[in-house]
Amino acid sequence: MNSEYNIIIADDHQIVIDGIKSVLSNTVYKVTDEALNGQTALSIISSNPDKFNLLITDISMPLLSGTELCKKVKQSFPLIKVLILSMYSSSSVVKEVVMAEADGFILKNAGKEELQKAIHKILNDGTYYSDEIIPIIYNQIEKEKKQKENTQILSEREREILSLIVKEFTSEQIAEKLFISKKTVDNHRTNILDKTGCKSTIGLVKYALKNGIE
Repeated sequence: MNSEYNIIIADDHQIVIDGIKSVLSNTVYKVTDEALNGQTALSIISSNPDKFNLLITDISMPLLSGTELCKKVKQSFPLIKVLILSMYSSSSVVKEVVMAEADGFILKNAGKEELQKAIHKILNDGTYYSDEIIPIIYNQIEKEKKQKENTQILSEREREILSLIVKEFTSEQIAEKLFISKKTVDNHRTNILDKTGCKSTIGLVKYALKNGIE
């Protein structure tokens, strides 16, 4: 175990940076650098990546968001761990953080014990997502799983036709594009309505968009 870990903090509020530095004072976690926006943080890291063990970043920042900063750091400097902080825990924010492959995510209302716990776990080759975040991740996984199951009830040809319906192609245009008869297209449309439980073209469009068919 290292005797000391070097940390860079990126947050557009100096008071947050100062608060984290205060929490980590007299620990093995040393805040060596700070930045008030994502672009500055990336420049500091890029100039000497071997210096840093951990990046702590707010998700919402000027010039470069925390998630974009995380993606760039992970791509160029994979050995640097990333802990993202946010005031918000909506499913869209959580998904954004997970997609950025952050090593941890905690809310800004977390106490100093949780912050230290998260840092300790992340720097010891683990991940840390706060208790409030875990259910949101599971709900998102279940939602995406359900969407996948919903689309799997359609054949490849039916998904293809539904995609064209979303793009406002008429049955005649779909038939011409796919080199099939209009009657075949209409039969597929009827089957799609039956399988999805939709009652109209608008219903099909809503179903397609909800399930990621565009």
